[in-house]
Amino acid sequence: MRRLLIMLAIVCLSGLALTISTTRAVPQQSPLSGHADIVNAQGQKIGTAMIHPSGSGVRIDVEVSQLSPGTHGIHVHTVGNCEGPAFASAGGHFNPTSKKHGKDNPEGAHAGDLLNIEVGADGTGKASLSNPNATLGEGPNSLFHEGGTALVIHEKADDYKTDPAGNSGARIACGVIQK
Repeated sequence: MRRLLIMLAIVCLSGLALTISTTRAVPQQSPLSGHADIVNAQGQKIGTAMIHPSGSGVRIDVEVSQLSPGTHGIHVHTVGNCEGPAFASAGGHFNPTSKKHGKDNPEGAHAGDLLNIEVGADGTGKASLSNPNATLGEGPNSLFHEGGTALVIHEKADDYKTDPAGNSGARIACGVIQK
């Protein structure tokens, strides 16, 4: 009888443990990706960006058209707002760690600093850019922080060292980064 009661108690406790383990709150997962529709100063869609986790950071795949040929700076900015024509509403570069600008700056780089994008003679450009300083998850380096972020393309090349924006000139295109 005692043995039967012990076995019954074990079965009951096992069932209780199973119930508890299946009713625990499941932590929220990081978004698997993000995207941005890139618009020009007139508000016309001229491209897209797809953002995916990559190693400890993110990979940003950009395709654009209708831009002037040449090299253009491209950065993540700290506010998810793209009001043309100057896109000042996107704020400064995404910089949660208060660094200086540029991969070649000994005091840099901003979490929003990216390599330049090349635009061909036909006005189109395509790039896959790595950013080890940004994430899609929780925390200060998340591209999905409160207030959002934006991807901004500049009129000239980024020199990768001059604070605050690498002498990359005016903002000519912008896309709000979304889940």
